[in-house]
Amino acid sequence: MKFRGLLAAVVVLTALGGAAWWSEKKEKANAGKPSADAPPKILSIPDTDFQQIQLAKKSGDTTLLKKANGKWQIVAPKPLAADQDSVNSLVSSLSSLSSDRLIEDKASDLSSYGLNSPAEQVAVTRKDGKVERLLVGDDTPTGAGVFAKLENDPRVFTIASYAKSSLDKTSKDLRDKRLLTFNSDKLIRVDLSSKGTLEFGKNNQNEWQILKPRPLRADGLQVDELVRKLKDAKMDTSGSDEDAKKAVAGFSTGVRVAVAAVTDAGGTQQIEIRKDKDKNFYARSSAVEGIYKTTSDLGDGLDKGLDDFRNKKLFDFGWNDPSKLEVRNGPTQATYQKSGEKWMSGPKQMDAPSIQALVDKLRDLTSVKFLDAGNGSAVFEVTVTANDGKRVEKASIWKQGASYYARREGEPAVYQLDTKAVEDMQKVANEVKEFQPPKSGKK
Repeated sequence: MKFRGLLAAVVVLTALGGAAWWSEKKEKANAGKPSADAPPKILSIPDTDFQQIQLAKKSGDTTLLKKANGKWQIVAPKPLAADQDSVNSLVSSLSSLSSDRLIEDKASDLSSYGLNSPAEQVAVTRKDGKVERLLVGDDTPTGAGVFAKLENDPRVFTIASYAKSSLDKTSKDLRDKRLLTFNSDKLIRVDLSSKGTLEFGKNNQNEWQILKPRPLRADGLQVDELVRKLKDAKMDTSGSDEDAKKAVAGFSTGVRVAVAAVTDAGGTQQIEIRKDKDKNFYARSSAVEGIYKTTSDLGDGLDKGLDDFRNKKLFDFGWNDPSKLEVRNGPTQATYQKSGEKWMSGPKQMDAPSIQALVDKLRDLTSVKFLDAGNGSAVFEVTVTANDGKRVEKASIWKQGASYYARREGEPAVYQLDTKAVEDMQKVANEVKEFQPPKSGKK
């Protein structure tokens, strides 16, 4: 009896093992195959195979895009530069378009789906000349999807509403909306006429400088922000034809806010910004045809004058700590030279934190006002040598009344400095001391 029971157990285990082996083998064989319940693909076209896309609306609005030399262009309803990201997003939606459900294998009455007179037809021409035409019909009764089919396929599907939205585009949606198309990496000059006439250029260190109305140090961050606003300047294409007419009228009667010009290796482009009585901003660019409503961010960003772009810091060394300081504080003179991680004054090693405190105070000296002229007997002079030894900056500070003023060597501009900032800096300069090795703690 015991033997028979053992034999039965062996048979059962063998059967279970065989079933498990067969199940695993079947799973491996089906790996990568679409599930029978998976919604069928409607379109499957490699992105690189797209050569032309036509979007035809029931209303008669038709947009035609063609690819040339790897770039998409709008050729109808009129030639326009295309927004490559927007068109590539459209291509991505079409290249792998899945259905939500298969409604009919062989539909005999397309009118019940709105496919006899579709709301939109999307025709994709491939590199080999083959055309795939997608018909997009009515919304489903629940409103969660849309009926769709391929022109030469009898099957009717539903696609998600978001899929329809990704295809429901016009030339307004797909055009390049940039008002200026310059290459910011190759920019060599920027001109701005707003609160005065300004010109910016790059020096040998690839840093922005003010060239007009006269050579001055520029705040590179502020010039970069100006360039960013010009680079990001976009036209508003969401309005109607009536809105377009209002933009033309608003520009023609508006007050000029600014004219900016940018020059790169490809030439010069110009944009003019005006503001109407209702504080709406409009733009006209040499890079694109027409007049467009634009943002207040652009208008306000260009409505600036000389002092907005001047470098208000007395020193340029920024966050790169210097390698040498030559300081005259009243009758006291000292030179501090960095050697490896140590600060030295002649043969003496100096206390690094006290010198770092002085460096920080020098870095923070900022103009509160600019003057065209002025001079006085210096109460503090400092020469700062950069880490690489190539940039040397020298400044003199003097006191007149209760205020402190400074001038950089080789520059005519006078910087009025914050009184407390100067006095704090002088105090820290007096507190620079020699290095004291830590005590051993032994008695």
